[in-house]
Amino acid sequence: MNGMLVVLGGMLGAPARYLLDRAVATRFGSRLPWGTLTVNIVGSAVLGALIGAGVDGSWLAVAGTGFCGALTTYSTFGYETIQLVTNGAYASAFGNVVLNVTAGLAAVFAAASATQGSWT
Repeated sequence: MNGMLVVLGGMLGAPARYLLDRAVATRFGSRLPWGTLTVNIVGSAVLGALIGAGVDGSWLAVAGTGFCGALTTYSTFGYETIQLVTNGAYASAFGNVVLNVTAGLAAVFAAASATQGSWT
């Protein structure tokens, strides 16, 4: 049953990732991949909020593993960083790594802290 819930969440998260990434990239096009950064921060915040609120079981499978797993993207982050390096944009590549890691961790922490105990 949990496997189907993960699939359901992924079916919602994947198109959300695509649409959000494209909207941000179109609006803020530059050397830095802002769309990927945005989906990674949003997904980290959603997962942090779920964890902080004590969501578990089926809800965590559909929203955390399924939706957030499909929304966020480590592979695209890695690919885009390597593309920046390949194009000689070393400062942008470094900034991309620092922003994705620190902002993602900060989003998880902030959201988990904000929702701590809110569903108990």
